[in-house]
Amino acid sequence: MDSIIMWIMAFGAVAGGLDRIFGNRFGLGERFEEGFRLLGPTALSMVGILCLEPLISAALGAHIGPWLTHMGHDPGMLGALLAIDMGGYPLAVGLAADPLVGLYAGIIASALFGCTVSFTIPVGMGMLHAGERDDFARGILFGLIAMPVALLLGGCLTGLSFIKTVVQSLPLIALSTALLMMIHFCPSVAIRGFTGFAWLLRAVITSGLVLGAFRYMTGVELVRGLAPIEDGMAVAGSIGVVLLGSLPVAELLQRALKKPFEWLGAKTGMDASGVAGLLMSLVSVLPTLAMFPKMDARSRVVNAAAMVCATATLSAHLGFAAGVQPHMIAPMLAAKLAGGALGVVLALAFTRNDC
Repeated sequence: MDSIIMWIMAFGAVAGGLDRIFGNRFGLGERFEEGFRLLGPTALSMVGILCLEPLISAALGAHIGPWLTHMGHDPGMLGALLAIDMGGYPLAVGLAADPLVGLYAGIIASALFGCTVSFTIPVGMGMLHAGERDDFARGILFGLIAMPVALLLGGCLTGLSFIKTVVQSLPLIALSTALLMMIHFCPSVAIRGFTGFAWLLRAVITSGLVLGAFRYMTGVELVRGLAPIEDGMAVAGSIGVVLLGSLPVAELLQRALKKPFEWLGAKTGMDASGVAGLLMSLVSVLPTLAMFPKMDARSRVVNAAAMVCATATLSAHLGFAAGVQPHMIAPMLAAKLAGGALGVVLALAFTRNDC
């Protein structure tokens, strides 16, 4: 299955490259170029944390790891607090006592929970206006409710038993519940909290990038124990290569799914922007969030619910998984798409009166 997906991505790169050569007649060449342009933002968001990963792993492993182990949880689950492409994977693998838990936390949980708390919510809360933010928060609630199902599915497909997946996921489920309550009852506190967390994460990532670049250019190690910046750039480069093919494939999928999604919009009462947003979120939440002012309230709620699990399924997250653990592509895709679909179903069911 994984090799089939990689072959599809390779043909996507060929199609995108050929279209670029012949003047971008079908719009695939533009997506090919976009995949390469994303190499910079991808590296900026993850190389710094990859440089710091040995230090962070050592600190967390010494102070928090024993406590988690005593509670029956693998320390690798700490990696799930960060997005898969923002340090979650190396942190999970570096801390995990069980390699399978490390894969589950670093690929599945970090692409679901980590991405939601370290990227989707902070970015959404910062980009949207008051009325839009209320609908966004409401949709996030439905997505968080759906997330445990996606986590359990992903854990079982990774190779963990159902019981072990439940046990290892309990901290994330508890944190998801706390987030749900905070967003529902204290939205202003949630906004400040997520804004502060996003700033702190950006500061840490940038610091790691500066320290790694300084050592590379001067040979002087200002902080001992850093991972070489070249290693982080190699990971970012491997993601960029996959994006050359995944974005043209995503473009073709969006075109193929246009009619079914239009049918979905007609059946559910969602407007055209809301239907388009569901497709765009599979690549990036940013264009979907930019379309929120054009959507009606129900469409905003449904799109936010889908974002929690399904965001970046066909772009950065697929590229990262393909670059570091190709055999985890299928479990990650299944978990993200199932969670996103369940979030949409819940949002549609509970916003029926909004039509």
